[in-house]
Parts: sequence; structure tokens; C-alpha cells
Amino acid sequence: MKKTALITGAAGGIGGQFARIHASKGGDIVAVDLNAEGLESLKTTLESEYDVLVYTIAKDLTDVNAAKEIYDELKSKDVEVDYLINNAGFGGIGNFHERSWEQDLAMIQVDVVALTGLTKFFLPDFIKRNEGKILNVSSTVSLIPGPGQAVYFASKAYVTSLTRSIYGELSDSEVTITALLPGPTQTGFGAHSGMEKTSIYNKTASAADVAQDGYDAMLEGELEIISGVSGMQKLEFKLVPFVPKKKLIEKIRKGQETK
Repeated sequence: MKKTALITGAAGGIGGQFARIHASKGGDIVAVDLNAEGLESLKTTLESEYDVLVYTIAKDLTDVNAAKEIYDELKSKDVEVDYLINNAGFGGIGNFHERSWEQDLAMIQVDVVALTGLTKFFLPDFIKRNEGKILNVSSTVSLIPGPGQAVYFASKAYVTSLTRSIYGELSDSEVTITALLPGPTQTGFGAHSGMEKTSIYNKTASAADVAQDGYDAMLEGELEIISGVSGMQKLEFKLVPFVPKKKLIEKIRKGQETK
């Protein structure tokens, strides 16, 4: 049976790869992004290559009402969503006290509020039907402190924690929720956030590979998956709770310094 996936940040990067993966399986797509031109390009490409429908919604997720407006629009058009992929997000380099309130508020609105809102509105429908899947794109940085990117690291920690908590609440349901924790990935994110100038971005993973890992984990109903990092790095993340916090913070601070 054909499934419809709502994907935020769908016009490029990991989101665009999610759209292509889902379309290749014959699924329809609700593509959400601020980039209206990019959405139309995605729609033209996927509808010409695959036998699918791509419904586009150009929306600024920094608007506190965006999630409700998306939900209401789809309800009014009788579009039923089967998979919710909360992919949209952005970061930014700079000490907390030096970044503007407007910059960090916009980040919180997209990375936290929009993701939470879409999950809040669509999850009850999934539970009512006793089917549906949610994939929240978090980050490996959700597992560590982030001097130099305090709000971004904290926002992703929220996403991982929220996903884990809701996962526990869904234990008696056929509905699943999964967190994808990518490492540095080849997208426009690095340039937009300034992270590509740091040593953390010395080696990046393929957006297509990361999206495939996340999509597969979502279908399997896994709690979370770390993607785009080496086996040694995965081990290091598992050992984070045992590393002295001050030593860890200093190591990350140095890694955030621009080249």
C-alpha cells in the first residue's frame, strides 16, 4: 500500500535524499521547505522519474504557527500522512553571549518548536489508526556539550531526549518513533552554520548514505541510529558518560575553533 511521507527541509541535503528514497519506493511526498523554487524543482524531478505525487508546502518554520498551519492545510485537503520525517534544522557558530537573540530564537523555533509541533499534531492521528512512523533528525552532538554552539547542541539534545521519551510512551502501540544521529554530513549545513571551518568538519559523510540509514531505521522501528561516523567514533560516543566533563568540554571547545 502506498505511503505518504511528510518531509521538512525537503528541498536539499538529507531532506532531499529522504524524498528521493521514499519516491523510489513508490511513496507520495508532502515536501516542506522555505525554498519554494527548490520544492518545485524537487516535485518536477521526482514526479518525472517515479510514479508518485509530490505535494509542496513553502513554509517558514521559524513561524511559531507553522506546524499547525501545515497540519490544518493537509487536513483540509484530506491528505493522510503515514510517515513524518522531521528533518529541517540549522545551527550557527559563536559564543552564546555574542550571538544575537534573533539568531538563536530562529534556531530554537525550527530545531525544537516546529519539530515538536508537527509531532504533537500528527502523532494522535497515528495512534488513532494504530499505524505510522516518525523520524526525528537529531545529531551526534546531542550526546555531548557544545561550547561555541551552545544552543544548537542543546536543541539536538532536546530532540534526542524527546524521541526517547515518546518511544517509551508508544510501547503498546504499532506506531514508532526513531532518532537519526548523523555526524558531519555533506550538505549546505556546514557552510550555513560556519561549522565547515572547524576541525570537526574535516571528514564528512554522504547525505545519501545518512538518509538511507535513517529511513531504514525508521521502517524497522528502531529507537535511534548513529550514522556517518566511524566505528571508533561510535565507541567514543558510548564512552562519553565516563569522560570527565571538564576535560570533554575543553576538547570540544578546541574542536569548534575555526581554521
